[in-house]
Amino acid sequence: MKRFLGYVVVLALVSIPAFAAKNSENINLTHPVTVGKTQLPAAQYTVTWNETGSNAQVTLTHGSSVVTLPAKVVEQKHDMNSIRTDSKNGATILLGIDLRKVSVEFTSSPSSGQ
Repeated sequence: MKRFLGYVVVLALVSIPAFAAKNSENINLTHPVTVGKTQLPAAQYTVTWNETGSNAQVTLTHGSSVVTLPAKVVEQKHDMNSIRTDSKNGATILLGIDLRKVSVEFTSSPSSGQ
């Protein structure tokens, strides 16, 4: 019985990262972009979202840099990850991110973790 319980605990611990990664994908920004008032340098970011819908929170993480943004997240399949940008006053503005499982549309400036 103890051995069985031990297997269950190990299986549960191994499964936790799989569940945590469900709402997470990586994106590579090849040039600096601006979101709200925050400039993100070119780098690879982990994009995580807490839910789908118009009240989602999306977090972009690169090393110790963390930016959380309000966004609309829609379940939508894409062949590859890509970003949607616009150019304003010489700056590249990040409008959204298309990931393999979802589309992210940023709704305003960063709310925390700048």
